[in-house]
Amino acid sequence: MVEKQHLRIAVLGTGYLGATHAACMAELGFEVLGVDVDQSKIDSLSSGRVPFYEPGLEDVLTRNLAAGRLRFTTDYAQAAAFADVYFICVGTPQQATSNAADLRYVDAAVETLAPLLTRPSVVIGKSTVPVGTAARITAQFHALSPAGEAVEVGWSPEFLRESHGVEDTLNPNRIVVGTDSPRVEQVMREISASQIARGIPFLVTDLQTAELVKVAANAFLATKISFINAMAEVCEAVGADVIQLAEALSHDDRIGGKFLGPGLGFGGGCLPKDIRAFMARADELGVEPALSFLREVDAINQRRRARTIDIARGLIGGSFAGRTVGVLGAAFKPNSDDIRDSPALDVAATIGSLGARVTVYDPEALENAKRAYPQLNFAHTMVEAVRDAEVVLLLTEWAEFRSADPDELGKVVAEKRIVDGRNALDPDHWRAHGWTYRALGRP
Repeated sequence: MVEKQHLRIAVLGTGYLGATHAACMAELGFEVLGVDVDQSKIDSLSSGRVPFYEPGLEDVLTRNLAAGRLRFTTDYAQAAAFADVYFICVGTPQQATSNAADLRYVDAAVETLAPLLTRPSVVIGKSTVPVGTAARITAQFHALSPAGEAVEVGWSPEFLRESHGVEDTLNPNRIVVGTDSPRVEQVMREISASQIARGIPFLVTDLQTAELVKVAANAFLATKISFINAMAEVCEAVGADVIQLAEALSHDDRIGGKFLGPGLGFGGGCLPKDIRAFMARADELGVEPALSFLREVDAINQRRRARTIDIARGLIGGSFAGRTVGVLGAAFKPNSDDIRDSPALDVAATIGSLGARVTVYDPEALENAKRAYPQLNFAHTMVEAVRDAEVVLLLTEWAEFRSADPDELGKVVAEKRIVDGRNALDPDHWRAHGWTYRALGRP
């Protein structure tokens, strides 16, 4: 049985990060109140329904709602009266007019909560923000709150991987806390006590370093992905096999195999916008040349989409006009319904704009994709998506697609041609069943 904990926690924002964090803090035994201005999110979560797809989260949510440790509200005043600790978990999307992070939701949360804090409180930021944001909002809390400097701010960046959010919250590979306040450190040690007891590293830094950890990690991972995709471009030029190259590199323990999977490249709500915001902040700080390499990282990633389209176009004679195309995948990664900056949908929409009839299937992201790309056609099964297709593109590596039967699909397509945008299939197996198989970076 989970032991009830002393501190009471409010989580500001109940999107992917906030809903996951709130449910998992309750799972650790804390009394938790999730807060959001969106009544529909609050209603959904209060009824035990997660408004996005995340494996395992609904079980954690319903268990802790039933136990009485977890509630949700739109009332910031209720949160101010309830909690000892406030986690800022709102979104920081890319601005519409620049690469910089849009901090309007962070500022709104601060400006709404601060005037309601009348007693000593701890505020912990988890949202991914440009370095310097924590110091700025500390000043805002001190100026706007009746409690003044008794409101202490720390920053503890999140390291969640979509489709692994529950595990990454309950069993993170490290906990980073940026603060110069002994009280903030003490509170975070209390919240993280069970994790620290299991040997999970607990690192205390200054605010600025903590803010940099997440964006630096994402910049490194994006660079690693784009590196192997740059090698794929070279492999295509010389007839080498990037899969074999990646495997050979992975045996060097200085490099390793994680994030060394060549293919269509990265998307989602973190890597693309975080590296762009990092570049924008570096420019503001006068150190833009230090991160200039990230421009090519981003460019390589975008080129993979164009290259996938070119391969498919070549397979059907050089033009998509009037052709039928089946697309497998809409989410930016498997086990998620997140379509933000999805390479799969970008490719599908571009092919559609070039005159093809495009039909898309995804196990979880169809409804989101329909809302964002109403010009495309959508199917509810893999077979229906590829029916009469003159070329099939596998663009999200769901297990359902990895295990697809080439004979079953071969019965319904017009032509047995497939572009494996994720290097997820066995080329020999598909070719043995009569398919023309192409993939990025492979002969």
